[in-house]
Amino acid sequence: MSAPSRLGVLLVALVASAAGAVPAASARVTAHATPEVPHTAVLDGTRLHRTKLRLDRGDPQLRQAVRGLTDRADKWLDQGPWTVVDKPRPAPGGDIHDYLSQAPYWWPSRPPTADNPWGCPYVQRDGERNPEVDSGTDRRDVEKTFDAAYDLSLAWYYTGEKRYAEKAGQVLRTWFLDPATRMNPNLNHAQFIPCKYDGRAIGIIDFSQSFTSVLDALALLDTGAPGWTRTDRTGMAKWNTDFLDWLKNSDFGKEESSATNNHGTFYDMQLAALAYATGDKALARRTVLNARSARIAPQIASDGSQPQELTRTRSWHYSTFALVAHTRLAAIGRHVGVDLWAYRGPDGQSLFKAVDYLLPAATASAAWPHPELGFLRYAATDVVHAAADAGDARARRAVPSLEEPPGGDLWVLRPAAEQLDSIAG
Repeated sequence: MSAPSRLGVLLVALVASAAGAVPAASARVTAHATPEVPHTAVLDGTRLHRTKLRLDRGDPQLRQAVRGLTDRADKWLDQGPWTVVDKPRPAPGGDIHDYLSQAPYWWPSRPPTADNPWGCPYVQRDGERNPEVDSGTDRRDVEKTFDAAYDLSLAWYYTGEKRYAEKAGQVLRTWFLDPATRMNPNLNHAQFIPCKYDGRAIGIIDFSQSFTSVLDALALLDTGAPGWTRTDRTGMAKWNTDFLDWLKNSDFGKEESSATNNHGTFYDMQLAALAYATGDKALARRTVLNARSARIAPQIASDGSQPQELTRTRSWHYSTFALVAHTRLAAIGRHVGVDLWAYRGPDGQSLFKAVDYLLPAATASAAWPHPELGFLRYAATDVVHAAADAGDARARRAVPSLEEPPGGDLWVLRPAAEQLDSIAG
């Protein structure tokens, strides 16, 4: 080859390199062009985008994590979609499109009879889940809908495999959009108690503990998922706006917002995320700012314990559970210029202290010294990750000693705390 020809080949190679060309083997890491930065409410969209770029370049740690994620997503491909209209009887209001769930810790006090088919009156047994709440209501189906939409959307974002996006779209359209199967945007009949209440404000936690995952799933799909249309985006925006209006203005919403335990914190998290996702950044910012004095200061003691949660029969579960809400609120705060991790209450209360209080039990260096009906060490794994990412040196040192949750530790792909030991709120 002549010198000019060799020079031409060299120039072509340099131009290709500058344009970001990769060898064919590396190109097979992803089946689609890297999507735009997602406008997520809890997850950090910019961080997800950087992670996707690293994956496309063949990062071995991320490839392994993606296998764990796709294992989860694959299980949803032949399940669902689910809908509120499938329950055997409608909610007490009579509309089959209204969501219905039953209070998990309330039990019949008498054997059912023809005259008293429910076995009323119902009595409370804290921490003991009544198995009948999982049949005849929408509770299990909504949990599957939320989890499936999240796992499938993340799997599509990282792999580009359209089957994940198409299944996520089917799941979301069936639950929220299709006129024949959609859910009405209210929770008027959540956590009803037979023969006592047709619904309760406390039932809002059925959604608030995980609905923000749906908001982030929507943001992921909105970056260009195949089969996810403008009509879908418009329909979900309308549903979310209507649901936000119900949360703000209904009697149940107002009552739940005044709750002083984890219910109030989860309400704030859901409200702030919905406000941010629907464009009301001012409301999102006010909600996160208010959480400093209204949630962190009264709920967390100076030593980092959460006194209200320690009185429960599931004190470990609820201590980690409440911190899912706090850490997700802090993640939303990042989007609106509020650093909840930096807040210190009048007695030194902080999110860092609350997480650090869990570290001995989370790392198995000491036993959890409070009542717990079913201790699961991995329940704290995500909130410890969150504190470590936020700059807590003790939490960062603890990360290698954390117990991996069932299905693997997927923090590197979806850095937002999940309720890892799922029971009813």
